[in-house]
Amino acid sequence: MTAPSSAPAPGRGGRWIEHWDPEDEAFWNATGEKVARRNLYFSVLSEHIGFSIWTLWSVMVLFMGPEYGLTPADKFFIVSMATAVGAVVRVPYTFAVALFGGRNWTIVSAALLLIPTTAAFIVMEPGTSFNTFLACAMLAGIGGGNFASSMTNINAFFPLRKKGWALGLNAGGGNIGVPVVQLIGLAVIGASGGPRVLLGIYIPLILIAAVLAAVKMDNIAHLKNDTGAAKEAVKDAHTWIMSFLYIGTFGSFIGYSFAFGLVLQTQFGRTPLQSAYVTFIGPLLGSLIRPIGGALADKYGGAKITLWNYVAMAGATGVIVIASMQKSLPLFTVAFIVLFVLSGLGNGSTFKMIPGIFQAKALAKGLEGEEAAAYGRRLSGATMGIIGAVGALGGLGINLAFRQSFLSVGSGTGAFVSFLAFYGLCFLVTWAVYLRRPASARTAETTASEAKPQLSYAEV
Repeated sequence: MTAPSSAPAPGRGGRWIEHWDPEDEAFWNATGEKVARRNLYFSVLSEHIGFSIWTLWSVMVLFMGPEYGLTPADKFFIVSMATAVGAVVRVPYTFAVALFGGRNWTIVSAALLLIPTTAAFIVMEPGTSFNTFLACAMLAGIGGGNFASSMTNINAFFPLRKKGWALGLNAGGGNIGVPVVQLIGLAVIGASGGPRVLLGIYIPLILIAAVLAAVKMDNIAHLKNDTGAAKEAVKDAHTWIMSFLYIGTFGSFIGYSFAFGLVLQTQFGRTPLQSAYVTFIGPLLGSLIRPIGGALADKYGGAKITLWNYVAMAGATGVIVIASMQKSLPLFTVAFIVLFVLSGLGNGSTFKMIPGIFQAKALAKGLEGEEAAAYGRRLSGATMGIIGAVGALGGLGINLAFRQSFLSVGSGTGAFVSFLAFYGLCFLVTWAVYLRRPASARTAETTASEAKPQLSYAEV
C-alpha cells in the first residue's frame, strides 16, 4: 500500500498525486477515501456555481417585462441557446481534466464564469437588443461544461463500488445550483431589486470557488486523454443508447429548469414574483434526490431503477397534460414538481449505469481484477463527456418544443404530449437493451470462462 503523495510533479505546477489506486481496499481505507472525499466536496462547490450561471437566464427572463420588448417565443429561444452551448462545451471540458489536471481545470473553469456574469451585468437593461441578450445567454452556457469536467475528475477518484454514491452526490450538488440561483432570484425580486443585484451576488462566489479549488483540490498524475478510448466509445452502441436515455432524465431536468417559470408566466398568467415562488421547488427536490437515485442503483441495479422511473415520469406527464387542458394551475404545478423529482432520481440511476456497463463488457472479454476495473474506468470516462453533452441537448429540445407549442396552440400541452411519447420510448429501450436479456447479450457475457465472475447488464 502506498499513500497518495500530493506534491508538484517535475515540470508541472500545482498539487499532483503520483499514485492513485482506489480499487485497492487497503489503500482506500487508509488514505484514499479521505483524499477522494475532499476533492469531491470542492468539486461540488465549483460545479454548483457553474450550474447556477448556466441557468442564470431562467431567472433573468423573469425580470424582463414588457419594457424589454421581447415576446415569450424570444425568451424561450434565449434560454434554448444557453442550454445548447452548455451541452456542446461538455465535450472539450471532459478532455480538459486529463490535459490540465482536475484541480487546475476546476480553477480555470470556475474563473471563466466571470465572463458571462460580467457581460450580463453590463447589458441587463431595457433597450438592449435581442441579439445582445442572446449572446450573453450563450456565454452563460459555459457553466454547463463544469458538470462534464467535474464528473470525469470525480469518476477517477472513486472505486466502482462507490461510484453511484459519489457521482450522484457530485451531480446532485451541482444540479442544486439551479434552484439556488432561482431562490436568490426570488429574494431579489421580492425585495424589488434589479437583475444586477443577483449578478453582484454571484461574482464574489465565483472567486471563492476558484480560490478554494486551488487550495483544497488535487490533480491525479496518471490521467491521460485516451484517444483510443474516445474512438472506441464513439463506436460503442451503449454510448449512444445511454446518451438517449440521459436525454430523458437529465435533459428533462435541465430543460424544465429553464422553462418552468416561463410556462407559468405565459400559460397561466403568473407574475414574475408568483412564478419565482414555485419555480425553484422542482429543481431543488430533483437535485436533492439525485444521490438517492445513485444509491438505489448501487443496491438494486441502475437499469431496474431507470426502467420504473420512466413509467412514473410518463404518469406524471400524463397528469400534466390533463391539468394543462383543464387549466388547473394547482394540479399542473404539483405534477410538474413530481416530474422534476423523478427526473432527478433518473439522473442518478442512469449515470450509475455507465461504469457498470463497461465493467460488464470487461468481464465479458475475460478480464479480471484491476485489469477489468481499468478497462471500465477507461471506457466509462471516455463516454461520460459524450453522454453528458447529448443528454443536455435534451434541454434544448424541450425549450424549442415549448416555443413551438406556444406559437402553434398558445399553450404547452402539445409539447407535453410529445414528452409523454418520448418517455414511453425510453422505457422500451431500457427494457429491450438492459433487462430483456436477449440471446446475443447472454452469449457475449458468457464468452469468458464460467469460473470467472460475471456481471450482467441487468445488474448495471
